[in-house]
Amino acid sequence: MSDFRPLSAGFSVAPQISIEDVAEAKAQGFAMIVNNRPDGEEPSAPQGGDIAHAAAAEGIAYAAIPIGHSGFSHAQIDALDKLLGDATGPILAYCRSGTRSTHLWALTQARGGAEVGAIVDAAAKAGYDLAGLRPMLDALAGGK
Repeated sequence: MSDFRPLSAGFSVAPQISIEDVAEAKAQGFAMIVNNRPDGEEPSAPQGGDIAHAAAAEGIAYAAIPIGHSGFSHAQIDALDKLLGDATGPILAYCRSGTRSTHLWALTQARGGAEVGAIVDAAAKAGYDLAGLRPMLDALAGGK
């Protein structure tokens, strides 16, 4: 059962998706799926190649920006920023719980100049708490 949570009009997050969720993502109009989970993190979960294959079968673009235990880097923020800039439709990002995907989106938005309070509110509406990330968001946004 899909658990797609919108953060903005063009970006939603989800906990680990199944192969069946890919068809649901297509039905809901998503143009791309972004995997923020490293392969092998949970061997019983569908791995990146499984989701990529299912996405290709549905005509949905697929990208992987894995976020492991070492946390976030500017390269990951750059990668999501590029995908957002090149997007031809709504994006669905997923990880184990949706938290890493939400954090990466929030960091990208803050660096892009979005108002931090609005970012935090959008995440909260989707069920994600950005309190621990707030200092980094503020720093990236330059106080906006």
